[in-house]
Amino acid sequence: MTIEFVEGDITAQQVDVIVNAANTSLLGGGGVDGAIHRRGGPEILAECRKLRAGHYGRGLKVGQAVATTAGRLPARWVVHTVGPVWSDTEDRSALLADCHRNSLRVAASLGAVSVAFPAISTGIYRWPLESAARIALAAVEEELAGDTSVQLVRFVLYDQLAYDTFRSQLP
Repeated sequence: MTIEFVEGDITAQQVDVIVNAANTSLLGGGGVDGAIHRRGGPEILAECRKLRAGHYGRGLKVGQAVATTAGRLPARWVVHTVGPVWSDTEDRSALLADCHRNSLRVAASLGAVSVAFPAISTGIYRWPLESAARIALAAVEEELAGDTSVQLVRFVLYDQLAYDTFRSQLP
């Protein structure tokens, strides 16, 4: 099992699953979510709307994960997860860890071997990079140690600082 880091565009990754840092509506937004919806095309939004019409009528809860097609992306599937907003008065670390664990579990249920993650919650949700990296890596390592089809997890970081910060948290 391999964990790797790259600086770049998550929508260009040739993996089985790209993880989307979605919002609760599942209907697209800014940042990674907007980029995935724009590049993936209308097929992703159509499947998200079907999810909303069914079990996820009120949207996806923080920490949960659900899969859709990847549309025009080079990946096979997109796993959408909603990260927590950073709070300096409430510890939401378990929710951020759940995003990673649940995304890997959904990916494994699809038979995925390779998964690309963004730095969940570190953009508009303001989670400090070092803390997010530590939580993400611990959750991923824990999940990869279990029974899973996933053999490769790639963190696709948006700039050199994010890359260096995530890389520094791997022992």
